[in-house]
Amino acid sequence: MSIPCRSCGSRPLQPVLSLGRTPLANAFLTADRLGEAEPRYPLDLVFCPACSLVQITETVPPEVLFADYPYFSSFSDTMVRSARDLAGRLACERKLGADSMAMEIASNDGYLLQHYRDLGVPVLGIEPAANLANAAEQKNIPTRCAFFGRGLAEDLAAEGRRADVLHAHNVLAHVADLNGVVAGIAIVLKPDGLAVIEVPYARDLSEKCEFDTIYHEHLCYFSLRALDGLFRRHRLSVADVEHIPLHGGSLRLFVAHAGTAVSDRVTDLLAAERAAGLLTLDFYREFAGRIEALRGRLVGLLRQLKGEGRRLAAYGASAKGSTLLNVFGIGADLLDFVVDRSTVKQGRFTPGTHLPILRPEALLERRPDYVLLLTWNFADEILAQQAAYRAQGGRFIIPVPEPRLV
Repeated sequence: MSIPCRSCGSRPLQPVLSLGRTPLANAFLTADRLGEAEPRYPLDLVFCPACSLVQITETVPPEVLFADYPYFSSFSDTMVRSARDLAGRLACERKLGADSMAMEIASNDGYLLQHYRDLGVPVLGIEPAANLANAAEQKNIPTRCAFFGRGLAEDLAAEGRRADVLHAHNVLAHVADLNGVVAGIAIVLKPDGLAVIEVPYARDLSEKCEFDTIYHEHLCYFSLRALDGLFRRHRLSVADVEHIPLHGGSLRLFVAHAGTAVSDRVTDLLAAERAAGLLTLDFYREFAGRIEALRGRLVGLLRQLKGEGRRLAAYGASAKGSTLLNVFGIGADLLDFVVDRSTVKQGRFTPGTHLPILRPEALLERRPDYVLLLTWNFADEILAQQAAYRAQGGRFIIPVPEPRLV
């Protein structure tokens, strides 16, 4: 590819797969806009042989994607619980108190920083979506409504606002200017500060066939090798790493200024990635070859059930759900509706497929026989919430990595 790598700037990039042209995953429609043409953008994945970063080729302007963002982290009990546990752990380990500062980039609706606030630790959120920033402010979470980068970091440092702990959860994948954001982290992090960064893991993407995590908001898909090189470029060091189950498999990195000791977990995972082939194009091309087989099995199952007279719906008007429905061509011919806990999405329609989004209670009211679980990354939480529907005989279909009935 003629475009440069988003991280190291190298060319050429090597093609991995093309998912065609799809609508923006969070561009939900109101009823009066169903007749309008929806913008569609190429969704092509490539690999950088120089630094091992997997990335898409298209960059949709962030103002289009994030100006009014419909994803509220607080609607997920799993996300809030994980944030609470992590904040409590770090406040204890780092001995944070009234003289400290906990900061988060892309702080959403304050789902994480609220736990530091409750522990008496001063907080600052940085969130570009005005609706989310307003929601956080209503929870008494001071929030700067802006995109984070080198310039904003310099302003914050000049104001004396530097972080003892800086969180960036599921942020790096969303930013076009990777180097600007990481440079900003280095500026705003105190000399003995710690950045805690979570990203979906490229190894899980490939090995678990999680192709539906590919959408236009997710510009990059990271291995530890790719992240290690990115941070080193800005005199930061990955001091420790954890592989956590969140979002189908994520890396949680603990990043400090250069010179910090590196744990055995970091060196061991770097070696494991090399041994597994994550530094090669073949590792990802093998994953690309499995997507078409998954399409055949999942669509075949849905058509079989529909042919038997079964009623089908879906759970989760998620970004990954948009990719799966649009790439696999699953629409109103197979599914009657989608349900979602987010009141922001209810009453709207899914991008591309135009399925109505209803409250989760619709499962009990309309009683579909099977529900395609598009938010499979929160399967345990959702299956527990839907105990009443399941007790009445309703069943879920988990699509990834292989279709299975629950």
